[in-house]
Amino acid sequence: MWKTIVSHLSAGSYGTVSQGLLETQPDPKPSQTTVFNGQKSQSLGSQKLLVVSPYTSRPHLLDLTNLSISQQLLARALTLLAPCTEEYATSPYNEAFNWEIVHGFLKDLIGSEEHQWQEQSFYIVVFKSQVPPTTNRSRLGELDERAHVEAMKSGGLLKYWFGVPNATGRNLATCIWRRREDAKPGSSGDGHKEATRATMNMYSEWHIERIKLIVTDQAKEWIMTGVGDTTAYFLEYSSIDTKFGE
Repeated sequence: MWKTIVSHLSAGSYGTVSQGLLETQPDPKPSQTTVFNGQKSQSLGSQKLLVVSPYTSRPHLLDLTNLSISQQLLARALTLLAPCTEEYATSPYNEAFNWEIVHGFLKDLIGSEEHQWQEQSFYIVVFKSQVPPTTNRSRLGELDERAHVEAMKSGGLLKYWFGVPNATGRNLATCIWRRREDAKPGSSGDGHKEATRATMNMYSEWHIERIKLIVTDQAKEWIMTGVGDTTAYFLEYSSIDTKFGE
């Protein structure tokens, strides 16, 4: 049975998460290593690299050889992640994406690989934001791309997704990590620091949630629960509404 639980997240410290806002993506660079987008039937043994974000050049790819079989399977399943509503930027996280499809694909992969999946947890960061009309979105995109390369060096970023700002500038980005410990070095580089500093000037509002994803034995259940810290920041811009959630 598919199951999602998202609890209320209490206030906590601010974490460094950058945001992507480019509507067009860079062209992929040729590689001699097998690159897999996760949506084809392909055995684990023939895969080396996986596209796990909107960025498709070599530094942005996930090296599957550094992951356990279970982690590889989840990363492959997450290639199907997509919003299931146009209101994803303001919807509850567990209702914003096609989790049932991702969960179903994971169970199919477990079956096809004859893998004995044991219960384990993963770490999710959600970044909801609002940008004013004056923000240079191309610059935000550049900062985001650089920060993503740094994050991939940790080896544990299984999925990165970002949307496009809506008519009021609201957007959502999310990272799904192998474990929380991977996120710390992944967000400590110069690119992430620069992106964080830019947040203070380029956003009117940002809101961070941290969520624990638990996948039970043989992926029978898929559970999301808050890990106990949420941070919201608001800056005043007279040209736009800054009250989160409207």
